[in-house]
Amino acid sequence: MSVLTLACPESTVHETTAAVVMRVLEANDCDVRQITGSRDDLIQRLMQEEIDLFVSAWLPDIDADMLAYGVTPLGDLFKVNAYCCLCNETLPLSSLADIASKGENLSRNITTPLSLQKTMEKVLHRYELDKAGFTLHVLPDSEALTELSAMSAENQPVLIPLFYPCYLFYRTTLKPLSDPLTAMGKEQTARILIRKNLLEQQQLDQDMLDELEELMLSAKIITAMDYAIHKEGLTAHEAAEAWQRGKLLIR
Repeated sequence: MSVLTLACPESTVHETTAAVVMRVLEANDCDVRQITGSRDDLIQRLMQEEIDLFVSAWLPDIDADMLAYGVTPLGDLFKVNAYCCLCNETLPLSSLADIASKGENLSRNITTPLSLQKTMEKVLHRYELDKAGFTLHVLPDSEALTELSAMSAENQPVLIPLFYPCYLFYRTTLKPLSDPLTAMGKEQTARILIRKNLLEQQQLDQDMLDELEELMLSAKIITAMDYAIHKEGLTAHEAAEAWQRGKLLIR
């Protein structure tokens, strides 16, 4: 039996993805040790070869720096997009290009997850939202999502920056704004990173690698699992099992 260390960042989206991957590994008689941590901590562990698989890296841009640490991307799990949304559909706005000139009814305070801080700084600059008085209120991701969830539920006139997949998209009417200047960045693909020397030394079963390579999720599936964690009290592994057994409603 192979013993593998699987790592994922401290995020329910990453944890649900890792739970699905872990089920594949365990079905192939692997003894899996899962660790979570901050991105910086996990990079240090990658450099020290303490991690065998990392789930998941968002490529080609967001996690591109991780490819320098002796790993190879595997699979094509789901697509990732960053959006700036409205939850108040009565506002006559459809594009980030309209906000500075026509968004006078919007709150100038944008609650922003830390993972989207640099992206939203670009948005403020490129669309001249800073000149229109908009500022960022940056919080750790979990805290920001809690605030944004409350704002969405109350249908507040606010900009809501989010990565999709995310549980906030599951049962809401969030309206993503178009981004003609691509300030929110390009679409990413969630992929597994695996240590190159495991492949070079042929330490892993090829059928299992093929299964991981062909593993297809979707942003809708991850969003549904993320919702089950945040709103229904499931663990990541329980959500993964519910999906695998066809007991998860995909919207």
